[in-house]
Amino acid sequence: MEPSLPLARALAIAGEGIVGGVGTHETALASPETVDLGGRCVVPGLNDAHVHFPTWALAQREVRLEGTRSLDEALARVRDAAGGVREGGWLRGRGWRSADWTPAVEPTKEVLDDITGPIPTILTARDSHSCWLNSAALALADGDLAVPGGVVEVDSAGEPTGVLREESCWRYRDLHAAPSFQEMVEASREGVRLANARGVTAVHDKDGWLGAFEVFQALEHEGSLTLRVWQSLPHERVGDLAAVGLRSGFGSPLLRLGYLKAFMDGTLGSQTARMLDGSGVEITSRAQLEEIVRTAAAAGFPVAVHAIGDLANREALDAFEATRSVWEPLGFRQRIEHAQLLAPEDVGRFASLGVAASVQFSHAPSDRDVAELFWADKLDGAYAFRSLWESGAMVANGSDAPIEELDPLAGIVAGVLRTLDERPGWRTEQALTAEQALRATTVTAAWLARDERRRGKLVPGHYADLTVLSHDPLDCAPEQLPEIEVVATMLGGRWVHNPPPWG
Repeated sequence: MEPSLPLARALAIAGEGIVGGVGTHETALASPETVDLGGRCVVPGLNDAHVHFPTWALAQREVRLEGTRSLDEALARVRDAAGGVREGGWLRGRGWRSADWTPAVEPTKEVLDDITGPIPTILTARDSHSCWLNSAALALADGDLAVPGGVVEVDSAGEPTGVLREESCWRYRDLHAAPSFQEMVEASREGVRLANARGVTAVHDKDGWLGAFEVFQALEHEGSLTLRVWQSLPHERVGDLAAVGLRSGFGSPLLRLGYLKAFMDGTLGSQTARMLDGSGVEITSRAQLEEIVRTAAAAGFPVAVHAIGDLANREALDAFEATRSVWEPLGFRQRIEHAQLLAPEDVGRFASLGVAASVQFSHAPSDRDVAELFWADKLDGAYAFRSLWESGAMVANGSDAPIEELDPLAGIVAGVLRTLDERPGWRTEQALTAEQALRATTVTAAWLARDERRRGKLVPGHYADLTVLSHDPLDCAPEQLPEIEVVATMLGGRWVHNPPPWG
């Protein structure tokens, strides 16, 4: 991934670093061991630039509702899972999206009650911005559901339907249904191994609000953290960080405090994305974001802000522009997460302001039906990855797992083919090349974490973080990309998945 040396036939590794290519003197090596790839391909370790890691890891243990095409199908999966809940425990699930259901219907507590009875049940929507509760779960809140920036869906009698959105959803979850610390550690330990198996050597985590930093600390302490973490924290904690003098970059080679996270709006699936037509939910105003950016800069942190709708993205860009004199001299790498819908006149502003677009290639094919339903007259600015790239913007790729699956190769396929199923690609004029998609998953993601001199490329002086693939993604037809598999993964010169020899 280095333009001056795009391809090498051999790679020399000593200790945790890369020391050279062909011709490196054998005394520079830690041992005489040679690994013959047998025609396979090595790329820099894959980086997921947007993942809710403990939440994704926990989701591997929950009832999964992705892909359900009707309310009845979703309820059938819940029914199958209800029998396995221990006494006094929660039934947790995720992945439903009512816009996918036929016939069209919204979920209610009553239909859950018929299946779950007294078992408190919380089912998080695919976009994580809504949750569906049964009566037993609602009773735990004792009517305390409303919160600024939140939505409590009610029926014709004014009673909660069981669906909470945005801040109401998150507040309920945090107060009543949060997993224990030990649950997160155990699930994340398994999740790290699964991520390594998918070629992942680094993540930008978004679960700072949930205590992810502490979870990763526990894994590092026990020696089971085998990926590098660039950790977010909620912007509300900036005062605590400033009080003890912690700044962006603090930590170890495996775990560092990275950036502060804020939200402008909701999501497409929950119809809470903030739009230029006046619809949607405002979580943070432009003026509030300006203050967040200024306060964060004073404390030594860049900001990542969630923005889905065209108005949310415009106001996020406006806020970064208004505060540019504060953060630009500090070299902060500000970022907008998702950038799913952009007005044409805002596409070029990412590059001109130096604000990165932290996007998720998999969202385009996954959201295509819902986008056509809700944004039918605005699709020219939807998931405009190629337009952003050609404008000169720094484009980084993540998964937003568990909303999509943590699988960078699938993300690369989605970025190039704009489809993940049997259907033709969706809005292929916004497709990227395989080289661009791979760069967004390696080089740009490392740059965002201020690691461009240590990883993201396979050049001397960088960490030996690498992924062995069955085929070269830059030397095959685009339609062959889905056939590529991860063979092995190395972190810092140590195999963390499937060490050789290979068959």
